[in-house]
Amino acid sequence: MKVFFDKLFSGGFSFTYFSTPFENFRAHWWRDVLDILAIAVLLFALYLFIRDRRAGKLVIGIGMLLALYAASAALDMYAVRFVFSTFFSYGIIVLVVIFQPEIRAAMERMGSISFRGLKTIGVESKTTVLSPAAMDAVVEAVKDMSFSKTGALIVIEQGTKIGEYIRTGTTLNAELTPELLRAVFFDKAPLHDGAVIIRGGRLYAAGCYLPLSEKADIFKGLGTRHRAAVGLSEQSDSVIIVVSEETGTISVAYNGELFREFTSVSLRRKLWELLGKQNDAV
Repeated sequence: MKVFFDKLFSGGFSFTYFSTPFENFRAHWWRDVLDILAIAVLLFALYLFIRDRRAGKLVIGIGMLLALYAASAALDMYAVRFVFSTFFSYGIIVLVVIFQPEIRAAMERMGSISFRGLKTIGVESKTTVLSPAAMDAVVEAVKDMSFSKTGALIVIEQGTKIGEYIRTGTTLNAELTPELLRAVFFDKAPLHDGAVIIRGGRLYAAGCYLPLSEKADIFKGLGTRHRAAVGLSEQSDSVIIVVSEETGTISVAYNGELFREFTSVSLRRKLWELLGKQNDAV
């Protein structure tokens, strides 16, 4: 183990980038402190940027690749180190391409931010699991909308944050009740065409637009709601409930798969199956 750490710190992988800034503070030390604080603010802003987006999962993956690169350098694994060094040489370009939508949204948000809005930076919304009462409200509303053939698209957010899709709709952050869900999807309501997103057990946003799946094996008779439900389930761990406007059929999309023909009883069982681990943790 000692040999491993000796190679890690003195071999091919060096931590001089982290140690060099602290070796010599200048006479005007307050400038160095200000420099460090600026870097800390930038890192915190980066955390806020990825916290509410699917990009967070990708950043974790990049961190794992960096850890593997460090291990390959410490163990003198030439071939692995060569592959990783080649990959990281073009890493900036790859990241810009992958995060292009998020970077553009962040730049637009930065350009429109007001000084009054700065006081809300860093404030986290309290997230809780979907309580049994909230689940009952969802099942009751879906049952009624299925009976009346009212089209609905309901997203239950889990670990993967989908803030980029929440921002396409209208934020409500209201108590989750069957009456409110039915009112949102009433066919003459202004928000009925989009999706409702439930975050932290509350009806957080309505009228949201979701990404459409490009899978070719989705049944051709299914509409845009079903394709949007599958599309979001491919990109997150959200549970999405769909009520068909034509037939009243209840479907659930999860992990890129679409499950159909639910009753209120089987829907409740499916939700407990997909969300039960979180509820058991309470």
